[in-house]
Amino acid sequence: MSYQPRLKKEFSERIIHSLKNEYSYKNIMMVPKLKKIVISKGVGSAVADKKLIDHAVDELTLISGQKAIPTISKKDVASFKLRKGMPIGAKVTLRSERMYEFLDRLITSALPRVRDFQGIKTSGFDGRGNYNLGITEQIIFPEIDIDKVNKISGMDISFVTSANTDKEAQSLLSELGLPFKKISVIKPNSLDKVKDDVKSKVNDEAEINIESELVHDGETVNNSSGNNKEPNEKSESHDTVGVEQVPSDNLNSEPEAESENPGIQKEAENSNSDIEEINGENTNDKPKENN
Repeated sequence: MSYQPRLKKEFSERIIHSLKNEYSYKNIMMVPKLKKIVISKGVGSAVADKKLIDHAVDELTLISGQKAIPTISKKDVASFKLRKGMPIGAKVTLRSERMYEFLDRLITSALPRVRDFQGIKTSGFDGRGNYNLGITEQIIFPEIDIDKVNKISGMDISFVTSANTDKEAQSLLSELGLPFKKISVIKPNSLDKVKDDVKSKVNDEAEINIESELVHDGETVNNSSGNNKEPNEKSESHDTVGVEQVPSDNLNSEPEAESENPGIQKEAENSNSDIEEINGENTNDKPKENN
């Protein structure tokens, strides 16, 4: 029995029947198939150094297992110093067994080596059943020796299918094993629940924010009233101290004044006694009233 790639055998035995049942095809020939895989790589810096084209061709040959060819420019571009007929890239087209072998190596060994790999995007479909995948580093392929790499560069991989729509092409490629990112589909009934949950969460957060603002405002009011009371209390204490100090100062000042001027004190006493004697004489001079 002749050799048959794993994915090709799986496609003929399982994938055809699953796609036929999924889309209700009347004939097996209506089931979409993978026609070819094209690996291409642009080398814009080859305008200055033509040896870079040879390195790109060698890398694609190692990756695909088939001899790659250089691609040639079709027109002159003065801003890039490009002439018509100059090699500016490399490509290789895979079909049949080599196509399935490359796809198997890509899925099982190359893509898992991508840094922070979370699946390939579903936005690479062109609307006619073809998918384009971009690779940023060629060192994810185990066939490439890192020590012999001159420059880290990427490549484009195009999957050409016979599907009429992107949905059918995605189903075919996912059945073959390409790890697409899973998009969570929300049912219409669950949308209302999600909206209610979101509204309740928003209301709870709003209430919490309002309560925190009220508490904060109350604390600021209490602090401001406490600050206002302190100077009043201090002023009252100062006023009472002043009232108590005034008579004490006056009382203390009078004996000090008397002690300081003894002569003045004696003269005042003599004047007072003279006034009393005059008042007594006046009372004696008054005639007595007849009863």
